[in-house]
Amino acid sequence: MAKNLVIVESPAKAKTIEKFLGKDYQVESSYGHIADLPSREIGVDVENNFKPKYEVSSDKKALVKKLKDLSKSAEMVWLASDEDREGEAIAWHLSEELKLDPSKTKRIVFHEITKTAIQKAIENPRGINYNLVNAQQARRVLDRLVGYELSPVLWKKVKGGLSAGRVQSVSVRLIVEREREIQNFKPVGSYSVSAEFTNEAGKVVKAKLNKNFNTKEEAKSFLEKNIGADFKVGDLETKPTKKSPAAPFTTSTLQQEAARKLYLPVGITMQIAQRLYEAGLITYMRTDSVNLSQEAMNAAQAEITSYYGAEYSKPRNYNTKSKGAQEAHEAIRPTDMSRHTVDVDRDQARLYELIWKRTLASQMSDAELERTNVKIETNKHNESFSATGEVIKFEGFLKVYLEGNDDDEEEQEGMLPALKVNEKLNMQQITATERFTRPASRYTEASLVKKLEELGIGRPSTYAPTISTIINRNYVEKGSFEGTERKYEQLTLVGNEIQTQTLKENTGSDKGKLVPTDIGGIVNDFLVKNFETILDYNFTAKVEQDFDEIAVGNEDWHNMMNNFYKHFHPNVIDVEKNADRESGERVLGIDPKSGKPVSVRLGKFGPMAQIGDAEDDNKQFASLRAEQNISNITLEDALNLFLLPKSLGNYEGEEIEVNNGRFGPYVKFGSQFISLAKGEDPLDVSLERAIELIQEKVQADAPIAVYENLPVQKGVGRFGPFIKWNGMFINVNKKYNFDNLTQSDVAELIEEKIQKDIDKVIHHWEAEGIKVEKARWGRSVITKGKIKIELSKDVDASKLTLEQVKEMIEKKTPAKKTTAKKTTAKKK
Repeated sequence: MAKNLVIVESPAKAKTIEKFLGKDYQVESSYGHIADLPSREIGVDVENNFKPKYEVSSDKKALVKKLKDLSKSAEMVWLASDEDREGEAIAWHLSEELKLDPSKTKRIVFHEITKTAIQKAIENPRGINYNLVNAQQARRVLDRLVGYELSPVLWKKVKGGLSAGRVQSVSVRLIVEREREIQNFKPVGSYSVSAEFTNEAGKVVKAKLNKNFNTKEEAKSFLEKNIGADFKVGDLETKPTKKSPAAPFTTSTLQQEAARKLYLPVGITMQIAQRLYEAGLITYMRTDSVNLSQEAMNAAQAEITSYYGAEYSKPRNYNTKSKGAQEAHEAIRPTDMSRHTVDVDRDQARLYELIWKRTLASQMSDAELERTNVKIETNKHNESFSATGEVIKFEGFLKVYLEGNDDDEEEQEGMLPALKVNEKLNMQQITATERFTRPASRYTEASLVKKLEELGIGRPSTYAPTISTIINRNYVEKGSFEGTERKYEQLTLVGNEIQTQTLKENTGSDKGKLVPTDIGGIVNDFLVKNFETILDYNFTAKVEQDFDEIAVGNEDWHNMMNNFYKHFHPNVIDVEKNADRESGERVLGIDPKSGKPVSVRLGKFGPMAQIGDAEDDNKQFASLRAEQNISNITLEDALNLFLLPKSLGNYEGEEIEVNNGRFGPYVKFGSQFISLAKGEDPLDVSLERAIELIQEKVQADAPIAVYENLPVQKGVGRFGPFIKWNGMFINVNKKYNFDNLTQSDVAELIEEKIQKDIDKVIHHWEAEGIKVEKARWGRSVITKGKIKIELSKDVDASKLTLEQVKEMIEKKTPAKKTTAKKTTAKKK
């Protein structure tokens, strides 16, 4: 038995640390928190100074017993969880639940998993920092109270199954307000003028007019003034300028830059960074700091000097702009500056390279540029064109890295040919192009993180889970709209003739951007109207500052909770009693056939249109289509919904009907449901088109082979090509020629699938109807009937007993409605 027990929070981290410690050290993982607030009750004793009720979950009890036994036999226990508030709370829970002897327990922290850092940490242990623990408790308890008290109000006043949260609700508000800003935006057209000249040496000079014209007539009039004009270089100014590198990465800037350059979602970036950290390749990835240690700066300087030359090195210190930058002491950087690339999977390698480049560039010389501004004049009018060019005289940090930006319209300045004052220029063409003002862009994950950070809302550890939550709750979705076509005019002067043409552009694309759903907008409106303080940006930022004050020992967390709750709770009670229900109802107009009002609102099964008012016994209802939205649907579009379902006629003795369903528009033929093509309007579907779809479906469903006397069919679904046999869907990978599958291909696919299904079963208690199986991403899942429980990666499913599994199922089983009502009553 080892003399020293080291406990970290992840197995990967344990594996890396174990390499640096001798045989006297045993490294074990707690697999994150071993204790937390209960999942099925509020878990906070408000009357007893907001005392949290922590409990060890059933899937962690065996682990806690193991760690407790190991700690009893060890001479010293080292709590080595991460150095932020979350990590401090994990260390505290370990100390409490394992009942560790303070005289035999030491807390160690390190910013990177390297031999030097681990040894230094062991030489400089400390106790548990209870200020950090209390800051984490305050966040956990406050967010639990907000969620548990607001959510039941939403169930009563909006719709069942909804949830609210301090940071998530403010994030949704940002997205909803941006969407309404876009919807209310009225584009204004104007004509921008650009020109192309050649100089005496025949080199091209591109320039722009310094003003726009409001109308086509004004633009045309200006072009006419340039017919037969002489042009020359009126003024030429060349001056040196510099460009400085960006600071090393913080959590927020890493998320933003990984989205811009690597197209990674925020959550995925953090998962990859976590793996790089645990492998000892980068420093801790949750930080607000842009500082580098002196050791890191020296290592960067040595690498820059040896690899690029001394003239490229310029050691720099950066100032942290974030208000609450107290979570960690250093920016995200490689642990070894001489390691340019790493031999890991592709995404990890790409993210590592991004971090390495950004870190090294931050310690490099300025790029030295020469910027030339040219003024082009004519003898026909007083307006002037301007051309700007940039020449790099010394690359400096640009040799390694240039920070990305979120502006799709930003143009990079190019080079200009050698020019001199009064040099004659030949006009090749002048173009006046109609351009429209644009609303602010919808948020991407990265730009939302940037906005939250600017407002002081949330902290490094909260951004990724917040975005995941609002998407999973269906308050926000990733847009799939490819935009609409818009016409614009362009006038071009070539020689003495002005040509006019009408062109097209795509506008309003939201692919991959964050768009609020109907329910997101309705919940936001209800919360803003009734809980103005909780949804206030300044209040949410102030709460974060309070957590920071608790973390440094300047504020008592119980006092902070009391000050918050004494205003919050009465507000909840008042809204629950007195607020009106919220359905997001919009009255669109009058149905010309019946004379009844037409409205849209949120119904029990989602957004819906209604003909008739509340007192009308003959109201008609229709569900909105997936791409339609309560906030902007028109009267015409709403009335069209009532034309469905629409009978098209008969085919082979069966009626054909077209309709709109939960998963989009479809044709119904007998018992078959056939989806329409993407973008196909059900109201435009003719009988001939429906028959064509039915015949395609029949052909697609025709057996392509027989296996064990059962037919085999093939098709293409959401996840690509598949074959179907005996009720089993089997994906067909690129190894096979899907268009020409042979009998042996089919047999191989089916047999592989059957074997995979056998291999993935970990436990099968047939008498109980319970299975434990391997799932995606290294996880496991428990199933019993309709109950499905996904286990975290850190659970060894092979060691689960039937009793443990039954206990998990019992906790997951929904309580009866009567019980739920009693529980709610107690909360009040």
